[in-house]
Amino acid sequence: MRILVTGAAGFIGASVIHKFLSQGHVIVGIDNINDYYEPLLKYGRLKELGIPEKDMCWHKEIVSTINPDFSFIRVNLEDETEIMKLFAEKDFDIVVHLGAQAGVRYSISNPRVYISSNINGFINILEGCRQSKVKHLLFASSSSVYGLNGKVPFSEQDSIAHPVSLYAATKKSNELMAHSYSHLFNLPVTGLRFFTVYGPWGRPDMSPFLFMNAILRDQPIKVFNNGEMWRDFTYIDDIVEGISRIAEIIPERNNDWNSQTPDPSFSPAPYRIYNIGNQHPIKLMDYIQCIENTIGREAAKEYLPMQPGDVICTYADSSALAAATGFTPSTPLEDGIRKTVDWFREYYKL
Repeated sequence: MRILVTGAAGFIGASVIHKFLSQGHVIVGIDNINDYYEPLLKYGRLKELGIPEKDMCWHKEIVSTINPDFSFIRVNLEDETEIMKLFAEKDFDIVVHLGAQAGVRYSISNPRVYISSNINGFINILEGCRQSKVKHLLFASSSSVYGLNGKVPFSEQDSIAHPVSLYAATKKSNELMAHSYSHLFNLPVTGLRFFTVYGPWGRPDMSPFLFMNAILRDQPIKVFNNGEMWRDFTYIDDIVEGISRIAEIIPERNNDWNSQTPDPSFSPAPYRIYNIGNQHPIKLMDYIQCIENTIGREAAKEYLPMQPGDVICTYADSSALAAATGFTPSTPLEDGIRKTVDWFREYYKL
C-alpha cells in the first residue's frame, strides 16, 4: 500500500515507518523537524531510515539511501498549499497522522503553537484525505483526553468532557473533527489514544529520558506530587504493533449504534476510537526504582507538588483493541526499561 506517515522524524512516526517498510509498503514521511526538543535526535531517527541531514531542504522529496520505498519531505502541516499538493500527487491508500505539537506542560506557556499544528494542521490532513478519497485515516489521540475522569481503567466508552490541558483539548478536538468528516464524507477514520509511550529513540521531554539522563550524570530527578502518581507505561514496539494491525482494519458504518445511549467509541459513520496501553499502571516510585535498578545507581530526588495539566493516574482498558486485532500490549516494564537504558547509554556514550 501507499502510506503517508506524518511526524516521520518523531519517536512513534519513525518506528512505525520501520515496521511498514518491513511489511513491503511504500511510504512517504513528512515532518517539519521543529525545535520543541533537540532536532539532532530527529535527524538521527531519519538517518536510521536512510535520510541524510545534508540533503534535506524544505519541500524537496528525498529518497532513502537504505530503502527506495521510503521518501521524506520537510513540510509544515499548516502549509495548506504544500499539503494539498502532496495529496494530489501521491494518491495514498492510508494516512497515519502522528505529526502534532506534543507536550502537556509546554501547552500551558505556548498555547497558540498547539492550535496552529494540532488544529489547523489537522484540518489540512482531513481535507487532503477527503479530496483524494483515502481508504483509511489513522490519527494519534492521547490518554490525556480522559482529563478529570476518575473512573479506571479508562475505556473508550467513557466521557472525555473535562480535559485539563490545552494539549488534551486539541486531541479531543481532533476526535470531534475526524468524526464530522467521517459522517459527512464517509471517510473511514480511526483515532488511537496512546498511553505513556517509552523506548529507544524516545522523546527527551518524557520521564524515561529525563530520569536516565539525570541519574547517569549524577543529577537530581524531579518527583512530582511526592511520587503519588501512576502511569500506564507502554513500550514503543507494542504501540507500533497496534498501529500496524489497526491500519488493516478499515472501520465501517455501524447500524447498531444507539443514539439514545450513544457510545462515543464508535458511530453510524465509519469511525472508531481505540486505546493502546499496557493495562498495568505503575506507581511513579516503582518506575523510578526500576530505572535505578537497571542503571545500578540510586537517584537523588527532589520532591515537588503536582504540576498544572497533570493527572494522578492513567490506566488503559485495551480490550477493544484486543477484540479487533487479537493483540494486547504486554511488554513488561523491566524489559522495556532495560532496552531503553541500553540504547540511551550507547547513543549518548554514557
